[in-house]
Amino acid sequence: MLYLSLRQFEYVVAVAHAGSLTVAAQQLNVSQPALSVAVTQVETHLGRKLFLRRKGAPVTLTAFGRLFLSDAEALLTEAARLENPQTLGRRRLDRITLGIFEDIAPIYLAPLLRNLREQFPDVEIRARVASFEVLAEAVLAGQIDLALTYDLGLDASFERALYTRVSPQAWFPPDDPLATKGEITLADLAERPLILSDQGLSIRHMLGLFRSLGLAPVVAHRAASIEVLRSLAANGEGIGVSYTNPAGMLSYDGRPLSRAVITDPQAIEPIVLIHCGDQPNPLPDIHAAILKSAR
Repeated sequence: MLYLSLRQFEYVVAVAHAGSLTVAAQQLNVSQPALSVAVTQVETHLGRKLFLRRKGAPVTLTAFGRLFLSDAEALLTEAARLENPQTLGRRRLDRITLGIFEDIAPIYLAPLLRNLREQFPDVEIRARVASFEVLAEAVLAGQIDLALTYDLGLDASFERALYTRVSPQAWFPPDDPLATKGEITLADLAERPLILSDQGLSIRHMLGLFRSLGLAPVVAHRAASIEVLRSLAANGEGIGVSYTNPAGMLSYDGRPLSRAVITDPQAIEPIVLIHCGDQPNPLPDIHAAILKSAR
């Protein structure tokens, strides 16, 4: 907690430079008694005399006062710099935090970090992997500068820029009747038990796509991760549906998998780069570099 105000620091500096409470009061456009009280309050708080006040003689600094004056002047100079919009606009962050939704992090995070560190070697770039809700809250709180996520559950507080668009994938064992098809529709899955992500926003979004077509599928499992989803699908527990599309065709337990793209136009989902508020340098350049890397 600050006990002394910038105004009080300004008063002390003015008196030191003027050598007179009366002259300083005139320069500051305050009354001499008010100025005297303010200086006394500073001295009382510090427990030290800043000035020697003698009747008929100029006000002079004590040895402690000279030390205090130097620091007070530096503080006022820094305060003036901080409140200057042009000066603040020239400041640069030397550390940023990039957030990324946990399901897409294994695909996009490492290449992004490598690319950004090559382009911005003077900036420390930290990464934070989290769920939809945690990412959004952290961006709003200023704990994350930029975040890559699906455009789900985001209100007008967020600035969005399109990074890419993805279609959902259906996962099943190779002997499934759908394994011969490279492309399917949501209607093809309507009568099959589904394995969906247990992320609240994700599962509501996926079920909403089916309902928009008048379909009411059965959810057999809610998987905590894409690899749990793929393992369940490989073992015949249902059709896994996910926007995340790992390159491998084996589940973690070594079972082979087949997949097909779900081609319904309304199922295509944008991945967006989000932030809130103004972006000090070099965030605009980093923002542009991330978007460019998606092309």
